[in-house]
Amino acid sequence: MRLSYAPCNLQFRQPATTSRETMNTKLTCFLKVYDEHNPEVYGLGEAALFPGLSPEANEEYELKLIELLANIALGRPTDLSRHSSIQYGLEMALRDFAGGGKRLYWPSEFTEGKESLTINGLVWMGDIDTMRRRAQEKIDAGFHCVKFKIGALNWDAELGLITEIRKANNDLEIRVDANGGLPYDRAEKMLGQLADLGVESIEQPFPARYYRETGRLCRTSPVPIALDEDLIGIYDPEERRAMLKHVHPQLIVLKPALCGGFNGAEDWIEAAELEGIRWWVTSALESNVGLNALAQWTASLGEKTKSRAQGLGTGALFVENTPSPLILEGEKLTCSPVIDNSSCPLLDKLEWRS
Repeated sequence: MRLSYAPCNLQFRQPATTSRETMNTKLTCFLKVYDEHNPEVYGLGEAALFPGLSPEANEEYELKLIELLANIALGRPTDLSRHSSIQYGLEMALRDFAGGGKRLYWPSEFTEGKESLTINGLVWMGDIDTMRRRAQEKIDAGFHCVKFKIGALNWDAELGLITEIRKANNDLEIRVDANGGLPYDRAEKMLGQLADLGVESIEQPFPARYYRETGRLCRTSPVPIALDEDLIGIYDPEERRAMLKHVHPQLIVLKPALCGGFNGAEDWIEAAELEGIRWWVTSALESNVGLNALAQWTASLGEKTKSRAQGLGTGALFVENTPSPLILEGEKLTCSPVIDNSSCPLLDKLEWRS
């Protein structure tokens, strides 16, 4: 067995803004696993690196890829416990290769086009008029759950927008994601205001690792709190369980590219359910390669992913992308049972290293 990898900078159609930063491009890395005697049949994966969030996003990242490449050729294991993005991409590529390179990572009724996943409509940050327009576009498209990125603009303006959307859409499920941007001294008041508007949940109100402050907020908040960034960088299963027991959020948000790959995410699910903590799956700005595998995995998790809108992307953020079998109609994400693997201009023009 052999491995090749190819770094790729994906360009956003428009800047993607959170309370942390504004992104114009997103670095990712594609992986191919193949038999050297038949390289045309390969398993495809995406090591969805997230600079600024992925702890492994440093100058040693490519050294780990080179180590993995050599070890696969020699049939030796590689410790990827601290490299979630590579673990994520390798799990994809190996599953795809085992299935004949057909991009069917988790075959199911979803991949046969018989079932769908419900997703939320994500409203990225922008000026208030832009966010209002984006929210209305999601609602007009048929989304019953809309998530707003908050924390970077004037709070009164953000709250005013959510108030306006709520008054016009009484049954809409509204989620907000603060990306760690709420001020400590005003958080309780702000959560009370969001509760008055029937906000369903808030993701990561405080920065990661502020366990005491976040735990206190989880015990008093009238709005359910979901941990996201707090899951990143906890590699030991016992540490995961200890953190959830200590902080005890109402929800966790699973991004396998950032929290241990698919296997790590499943361990997080097990740990959360032991504490009665709910969860949902969210993408991490993957290309269509990662989104396809992530959607298939999400569908494989059973009924719990059908009772709550998932935070899966659609690949529409980037100027250039890979082909995708995923089809979005309103809020319903389906998968075409016919997948064309004949060519991919984006992958073909990359510099593959082996």
